[in-house]
Amino acid sequence: MSAPVIEVRRLTRRFGDFTAVDAVEFEVQPGEIFGYLGANGAGKSTTIRMLCGLLAPTEGHATVAGHDIARDPRAVKRAIGYMSQKFSLYLDLTPTENLSFFAGAYGLQGAERRRRVEAALVESELTERRDTLTRDLPGGVRQRLALVSARLHRPQVLFLDEPTAGVAPDARRAFWREIRALARAGTTLFVTTHHLDEAEFCGRVGLMVDGRLVALDTPDGLKKAHVPGVFLSVFAQGGDLREALRGVDGVLGLQPFGRRLRVRMAADAPLAGPEALAAHLRARGIDGVEVERGDASLEDVFLELVRRSEKQEA
Repeated sequence: MSAPVIEVRRLTRRFGDFTAVDAVEFEVQPGEIFGYLGANGAGKSTTIRMLCGLLAPTEGHATVAGHDIARDPRAVKRAIGYMSQKFSLYLDLTPTENLSFFAGAYGLQGAERRRRVEAALVESELTERRDTLTRDLPGGVRQRLALVSARLHRPQVLFLDEPTAGVAPDARRAFWREIRALARAGTTLFVTTHHLDEAEFCGRVGLMVDGRLVALDTPDGLKKAHVPGVFLSVFAQGGDLREALRGVDGVLGLQPFGRRLRVRMAADAPLAGPEALAAHLRARGIDGVEVERGDASLEDVFLELVRRSEKQEA
């Protein structure tokens, strides 16, 4: 296996008496899409700011692309691209002007600078809008422009901090297609997001709760480890589903989902199947029952880990 591009050892950041990031440890491999998830305030952005050389750690250490984030933050910044959760371009400039500015900031000059700006306009499909003010571009197009701007200098590692916040679903899907293409080409991507469905595209996912990294694995590994069992999706036209399932052997969790109820059952439970559960509910007077087999999600994992953390603190 290749040497990790990012190595983090007991990385900690305090602000006075408040610990924003608490002794976090992980590694990221070359070409990996590494997801870093958590609620607002969980420590995601503080971690990413330290790894980008923008914020000094209180304790611990980390290297990015072989550079120590505390000892040589300037070298770290030269080796990475960074796209923040807030739109990072100048709205009163055109795409051409924005790209030219950031190319210069990355040290690109002369013919090479012009060549990369032109290539970025083609890649982001903005050649016909090159002289449009950035503020007049749709949100998804702006994000695409921000992504190519962060990659003008061809960084080894690309940090994306909430890159699809406020972007429409179709633009989010297109954005993630670009991210996966970058990873296939060898770029290492470190992505923070609160969209748990997006984390399914990551090779591995770290889950942050109150500044601590409470779980780290592949999406499937996290589901198997933290929410084992069978998931069933239940719809009924009439009756109290929760009351009908109260005290039933093998029921591990109930979660409303729109007009349906998601039921998590132990795999060896007597009712761990659509037909058996539907028959039980009909016998309890529930009308118009429909039961379908479902799948665990990373949202299930996150809710379970938050519940455990709150229980431990209590």
